[in-house]
Amino acid sequence: MVGLQALGLFKGFIIAGYLTAHDYGVWGLLVISLGTLLWLAQIGIDDKYIQQDHPDQVKAFQLAFTLQCMLSGLFMVILVIGVPVFALLYHQPQMIAPGLVLTLAMPTAALDTPLWVYYRKLDYLQQRRLAAWDPLVAFFVTIVLAVAGFGYWALVLGTLAGAWAGALVAVRHSPYPLKLYYEKGTLREYASFSTPIFVQNASGVLIAQVPILFVQRHIGTAAVGAITLAGTISLYANRVDTIITQTLYPAIARAKGNITLLFEAFTKSNRLALMWGVPCGVGVALFTDDIVRYGIGLKWAFAIPVIQVMALTAGFNQFGFNWSAFYKAKGDTRPIGITGVVMLVTVIGFTVPWTLADGVRGYAYGMAAATAVLIAQRAYYLAKLFPGFGVFSHAARAMWPTVPAVATVLLLRAADSGVRSRSEAAIQAVLYGLIVFVGTLFAERRLLQEVKGYLRRRPVPETELAPGVETPA
Repeated sequence: MVGLQALGLFKGFIIAGYLTAHDYGVWGLLVISLGTLLWLAQIGIDDKYIQQDHPDQVKAFQLAFTLQCMLSGLFMVILVIGVPVFALLYHQPQMIAPGLVLTLAMPTAALDTPLWVYYRKLDYLQQRRLAAWDPLVAFFVTIVLAVAGFGYWALVLGTLAGAWAGALVAVRHSPYPLKLYYEKGTLREYASFSTPIFVQNASGVLIAQVPILFVQRHIGTAAVGAITLAGTISLYANRVDTIITQTLYPAIARAKGNITLLFEAFTKSNRLALMWGVPCGVGVALFTDDIVRYGIGLKWAFAIPVIQVMALTAGFNQFGFNWSAFYKAKGDTRPIGITGVVMLVTVIGFTVPWTLADGVRGYAYGMAAATAVLIAQRAYYLAKLFPGFGVFSHAARAMWPTVPAVATVLLLRAADSGVRSRSEAAIQAVLYGLIVFVGTLFAERRLLQEVKGYLRRRPVPETELAPGVETPA
């Protein structure tokens, strides 16, 4: 999964070299417009399916598949209507054709549901093998079309090809028949779980749309391209936490009644995410000048401050990042909805005036301030779930190896104030990584040894399992 996520990062760099800032901005508007609507569709049907305890798992899967089909059909209509509306709002009529083509990927959201079965059974290897087809096909199709001069259509067609390739593979390997099935009360059960998640996602749509619409209207489409590129780079800092959280969720859903086991799972998984996310975010910010100069080109020089601020924000956003998975596992999703609404208010309250004052850089500052508020909310809800837990003191051990690494690079730069050559930048980056690596081994040696044991796939005797936890298949 780390390798597949790296493909997405490399794709962003490679495509940025072939597209103009304006074309990348058009793609950014498509991602923000359609992506946020698709995000709205992620109302937790898959999470509820993982969390459920239906006596007949074939019927449980077909119930979830039926609901996902209904949702996919509804959102395909919403996307077809929404594309012209967003094109009108952004004054970008060229968004309409590629946006309508992207809506053809919506049915794949329902066809991908067989992957949930492998996920629930903890059969991660098979799930990853099947899920890999989407990013792999998307990567190669996008790059080939970009080199051929397709502009932002390379991203559109590559995304569509990847989505359908992944869906066809998932259907081919479905362990249960894909049939429509419904039981009375299912919709109410799923709705009680999913409504707060829908509220959070609706808030997320507005969080993405309102400030970006403001940026596009007042600064221009190229500024949206800078924000999109910064987001592509900085999101890589979140990948490890996302992978770990997704891997843990089916297990913590089975152990939802054991608060001691949940606490251990949270603290260890979040430390793993912090030891990757913070150095990654700080490292991107530290070497942004070199990335632009020697990687994607000086045409992106205006985006340097945005990339730096958003990379730092992504790194420190790892504080308690996976808290919502533990509330979902316990079936209490109300706090998730509350944090979404508060985040919406703070994002608009910070980014709009800051953008007026300082342009696209102000947008990044506003998002950083809103993220600080989000972290404070997480700390509050984590203290309620795990009384006496201090999220900041917990994070210090995983973060400190970044400090000597940054200090070393800054001292080297202070000794030579001239423009760094490509080789000097590479040496500093390698040195930064080595210091972080050695420091992390020293600070988190026991945890890393424990994780190494998990990766060896040692069978777990039933006597080692917590009460009420099923033996993994």
